[in-house]
Parts: sequence; structure tokens; C-alpha cells
Amino acid sequence: MLTNAPKGTKDVLPKEAYKWHYVENAFARLCERYGFEEIRTPVFEHTELFQRGVGDTTDIVQKEMYTWEQAKRSLTLRPEGTSPVVRAFVEHKLYAGVQPSKYYYNIPCFRYEKPQSGRLRAFHQFGVEIFGTNDMMADAEVIAIGHDFIKEMGIDDVELNINSIGCPDCRDKYRDALREFLKPKYDLLCDTCKDRYERNPMRILDCKSPEDQELVKGAPHMLDYLCDECRDAFEDLKENLTAMGIEYVVDPGIVRGLDYYTKTAFEFVSKKIGAQGTVCGGGRYDHLSEELGGPPIPGVGFGLGIERLLLTMEAGGVEIPAPEGADAFIAFVGDRAKLAGLKLCRELRLKGLKVEMDDMARNIKGQFKYADRLSVRNTIIIGEDELAEGKVSIKDMESGQQTQVDMDKVFDRLKGDR
Repeated sequence: MLTNAPKGTKDVLPKEAYKWHYVENAFARLCERYGFEEIRTPVFEHTELFQRGVGDTTDIVQKEMYTWEQAKRSLTLRPEGTSPVVRAFVEHKLYAGVQPSKYYYNIPCFRYEKPQSGRLRAFHQFGVEIFGTNDMMADAEVIAIGHDFIKEMGIDDVELNINSIGCPDCRDKYRDALREFLKPKYDLLCDTCKDRYERNPMRILDCKSPEDQELVKGAPHMLDYLCDECRDAFEDLKENLTAMGIEYVVDPGIVRGLDYYTKTAFEFVSKKIGAQGTVCGGGRYDHLSEELGGPPIPGVGFGLGIERLLLTMEAGGVEIPAPEGADAFIAFVGDRAKLAGLKLCRELRLKGLKVEMDDMARNIKGQFKYADRLSVRNTIIIGEDELAEGKVSIKDMESGQQTQVDMDKVFDRLKGDR
């Protein structure tokens, strides 16, 4: 019986892999232009990292983590990227250096949830983080990277939505108001949200249940309960975005799905990939380092799903350039020609050219057909006559023109065609 890939996972086949290379390379180049350095963290962490960081009232911790026991320690496959980066930042005392610290990453993540368009159980995520500054310039810079990358990928229908979810001080007042609003509807809430009602009612706003989403319509907004510091910070963020020429919409309904967020919360949303249209989301998390046992270090960042990004690009008709065919295919007739071809093939590859040969013992006619399917630029022909003269014949596969070239001049000829 054939074993298929697990539900919620997806193979990236060779005909699609070049699209991943395209977006991965573009993201890395952009982050480097902004002065960000790459960081890589383990694919699994101690479970308490996510319980303390992401929050034990979130859907991620309550329902979606892949967790197991090993040597009397609970371990969890990484469901998101920020908590591990903060853990690494604290563990290696990177805060002792000159601040701010700016990092980017490209990682696989894992969440057990219902698979749907653009949302898988094993998925991949780009992310950026800035540590060490409370200034809203950092928030604007993080948003600008997301904005610039999305635009660079040819996506022009994405809307930036921003909100402030306050700080612990002003959030307490808001939670009281939210509980008062939800109190008459308490019995209609799902069991999970009944638990959240006392522990963290803001999580109810983020519930995926359509019934609960109806119940929270008309709920009070966090923006109406901001303290002076949070209100000033939000105004500062808006001024920074305006100065950078980045358009935005204030959406009081954004709370994000992770407990560590404070103040800034934002999402880039597309209407072309269904109800789950968030392409990129993030915000500020000024107390996460302390939650994980580190010193008080503010932070801000975002996560961007690669699968969802590619789906959005496809829905928008964005064409990712396919890789060019090989520089040359070496066709041969006879064993001596084969050995000469292998020698030449290796020499050309070591000099940086893309070169193919036939591994299937096809006759010369079959080799030409194979070269045609590979879309190579040139076919190098080696036979007894060519060997005797120390030459090869090179056929331009587009024009059909064929010329003879000395064996030691092949590289120069092919390089000139690039």
C-alpha cells in the first residue's frame, strides 16, 4: 500500500521549487538592504517556551501544537518563529551588544489545524525581529519591510491594517469592559471561550468559531481604552508610516493570535485567497523577553507565510521567471566519445556552466530529442571524427546553426553565449 504525505503537508516538486528559490532569495536580499542579519533556531523547543511566550489561552497552545515527551521533558515542534528567536537572543546574551539588534529568518513551522487554502499543518515562514528599542520608528521599519517585499513580489491588491492593543495597564480596563459586554452572551460562547472569558477575554475576539464571531460584533474597541503613552505611540506610528509613503487602514478588530503582543498590531490582507486572507502579520512585544526569563528588552516583528504568499501571487497572476535551461548538452557516439564527453562535462561544470549528458544509453537521435526536452541552448556533439581532430561540433538549438570548435575553446564559446 502506497504511503502518502500526511494530511496538511505538501511536497514542493522540482517544477515548483524555483518559485521558492525566487521568493527566498528576494526576501534575504531585501532584509540585508535594511541591515538585518539571518538567525537560525532549532525546529523544536521546550514546550514551556511557547506556553509562556505565545500564551496558554491561545488556540496555538491549547489546540495546535505538536508536543511529545522525551527523557522526561516536554518538547514541541516550533509553531511560530518569534519566541525561539527571543529565547536565542536572551540565552546568548545578544542584548549585551550595541542595540538595536535586527534579525530575519526563513523557517518551517508546525500547527495542527484544519488544512485549507494557504494554511497547512507543516508550513514555512519568513520573519523579521528588531530588539532593544521602544521607538515607533522600529515598528514602521518592520512594516516597511513587509510592504516593500509584498510589492516587490508583484502583489498590488494587499491592504495594510493597523491597530494598537495597548499595554498591560490600559488593557486591564479594556478587559473589564469586554467582560461586561460579553456577560449577557456568556452561555452562548463555545467552551473554549467560556474559559477565556475569565483568563483572557481578548482571545474571544480571535476565536475561529463563526458563532462566536457573531457574538462579538459590536464589542468595545481597545483604541477607546488606550493610556496616554499607548495613544501617543500609535499616533507616532501613523506619522512614521505617512512619512514613508505607506498607506494604511486603522482596523480596531485586529488582536493577533498570540498573547505576547503589546501596542502595535498589524496585518497585510488580500481578498484574493478566501476568508483567511492575511498574508503577513505582526506587532510589538515589549515584555516577551521578561516572560522567558530575560531582561526587559522591547521587540517588534512579523511573520509571513510562504505558502500563502505564493498562493496570493498566483491568484494575482504574478509570473515568477522560470530558470533558464542548461548552457549545453553533450551528445556522444561511441565509448571513446563518451569518456571524452564526461571529461569535458566535468571541466565545464567546475567552471560554473550548467551542462547535461545522457545517462540512459540512448542513441544519438534519442540524445538530441532529450536535449530538446531539456531546452538547452547548445548541443555539443562528440564522435570519432571530432575526437580525431581534437574538436567538437556545437549546434545552436534555437537557430540550428552548427559550428566546429577546438576542444580547449569550448568554455570560451559557451561563456560568450550567456
